[in-house]
Amino acid sequence: QVQPVESGGGLVQAGGSLRLSCAASGRTSSTYAMGWFRQAPGKEREFVARIRWNDGSTLYAESAKGRFTVSRDNAKNTVYLQLDNLKPEDTAVYYCATKPTRSQDYMYWGQGTQVTVSL
Repeated sequence: QVQPVESGGGLVQAGGSLRLSCAASGRTSSTYAMGWFRQAPGKEREFVARIRWNDGSTLYAESAKGRFTVSRDNAKNTVYLQLDNLKPEDTAVYYCATKPTRSQDYMYWGQGTQVTVSL
């Protein structure tokens, strides 16, 4: 079992940046990928980005392309989500989750970290 813990959220003005971190405890070597999701008030949770542990391959939602960057530090068992040029509509709770294998769904979720973007 790999348990992720997010950090790095906060309040930022539109156009600003934040870097979210997701520290994963447990056997990360057996994890296929780590993903970032977000949930805005009154909306469904949505996929943002994911990165594969073994080769660093990334995948982004359309809303994240060009502004968000997902990366990893294998030595620290940590995944990052760099949020640039933030917009008020990016306001949400951001969650990190682990995907054990390619065929399995995201299984273990962090508690989330709040990102608030003001005008």
